[in-house]
Amino acid sequence: MENLPERLNDEKLLQGLGEFGIRAATIAYLPVGFGDYHWNVTGADGQRWFATVSDLEHKEHCGDNAASALKGLRRAMGTAACLHEDGLDFVVAPVRTTGGELLVELDERYALSIFPLLAGESGEFGQVLATTERDQVLDMLARLHTRTAPASTPRTVLDPSGRRSLETALDELSGSWDGGPFAEPARELVAEHAELIRTRLADFDRLADNVRQRDAALVVTHGEPHPGNLLRTDDGYLLVDWDTVGLALPERDLSVVSDDPAAFARYAEVTGKDVDAAALALYRLRWSLVDLAEFVVWFRGPHTRTPDSEAAWKGFTETVEQLADPSPRG
Repeated sequence: MENLPERLNDEKLLQGLGEFGIRAATIAYLPVGFGDYHWNVTGADGQRWFATVSDLEHKEHCGDNAASALKGLRRAMGTAACLHEDGLDFVVAPVRTTGGELLVELDERYALSIFPLLAGESGEFGQVLATTERDQVLDMLARLHTRTAPASTPRTVLDPSGRRSLETALDELSGSWDGGPFAEPARELVAEHAELIRTRLADFDRLADNVRQRDAALVVTHGEPHPGNLLRTDDGYLLVDWDTVGLALPERDLSVVSDDPAAFARYAEVTGKDVDAAALALYRLRWSLVDLAEFVVWFRGPHTRTPDSEAAWKGFTETVEQLADPSPRG
């Protein structure tokens, strides 16, 4: 995020770092990613850390309110830690506080987690991987999907998070939206494509019924293994941002890696599991609907014109375009 989190002062952050035994010598805000807030922290002992603050009021995939999101985030971080401790060295897991916790609740809205600051080259969302790189990621996912799920692993909900808010917005297009500068443009965009959005929701339901009838086994999935969450090191890829981890069909991850069924021959050989085309289509559509719902909630709520809201508006329009042209992405 470009902007610092609202109503979170440095004192709270320093206190949170202290619970991890970190006495900060320098703290530098990193305007990277979208959703969480990040800092580069150097301790008085010279150790460097990557600090992440999560906004629990906007963590719908972890819970539908701040209290439930905190519980969901604790389970996700616990799952990542268990996977790393169980030998999955590509899992970049959070470190523990001096009391053994993986999260520190800074206040009723924000929670802090700490990760080692690792050397490597990060990718970008939307980046297309070369075949050899894609196969490395698929090998990594095969290891993850065949691992026994830790007890803490949350079970994902197939229905898109935020669907209820999206459907409410579709029913409230006749009046004005007044959350901020993008509210009315958002209403106009949704109104223009209301029939399309309803059609895609119906498409999702049909695909979901098809996939549910398979009753396939669920596996541990990362949720968002795109290049933006990959860190390339001398020893191979590492996978970051495990707050979306959860039990789901393997296609939840695979749909992010490729749209080409032929690309999964290697994965099928390693895991012994064929990849289902309908499930791939389902999760690609789910991704767009989740994004759409999040943007609608953002622009219906209080907001101002900032670099983050401008980036969200760009993402909003691109998501609507993708729904209008759901052909596979490269």
